[in-house]
Amino acid sequence: MGERTKNVQDGNIGQTLEGLAEVIHRRRDASPEQSYTAKLLQGKEDSLLKKLAEEASEVIMACKDDDHDHIRYEAGDLVYHLMVTLERYGVTLDELAGELDARRH
Repeated sequence: MGERTKNVQDGNIGQTLEGLAEVIHRRRDASPEQSYTAKLLQGKEDSLLKKLAEEASEVIMACKDDDHDHIRYEAGDLVYHLMVTLERYGVTLDELAGELDARRH
């Protein structure tokens, strides 16, 4: 587990995800030696997929501990790695939104 984030304030999830998606997209061509995101985007497929599974497991364990702050922290890691995965495979946030919208009707 990483060090928990201090002084977390509520934000706008749409703006946050769009901003994060932009940063991840810009890192696609960055140096993997300089950027962890670039390393995930350009490196071995299994490395990213294993990291995604690891982060999902950490969310589960935080939920089992019923630790609100830890759940939030690990969920942030999971969402970040999921967004890197989406970028790697060319799935946009708009496509994801369309998928989710289609399911709620």
